[in-house]
Amino acid sequence: MDFYYVSKKTQSNGEREVHTRNCIYLPHSDSRSYLGFFSDCEQAVQEAKISYPKSRVCDYCRK
Repeated sequence: MDFYYVSKKTQSNGEREVHTRNCIYLPHSDSRSYLGFFSDCEQAVQEAKISYPKSRVCDYCRK
């Protein structure tokens, strides 16, 4: 279980990345939105997709 965030900035491919609180690529607090506390990244991505349909987990966080 961990705290998850979604980037407010859209990437060039139109996607927004979902990150854990300990991710080295976690955007600055002004550039992210809190998603919640989830048991895994897939649950966090599903939550992000409610507001941002083109969301995916960060490659670093997926590991």
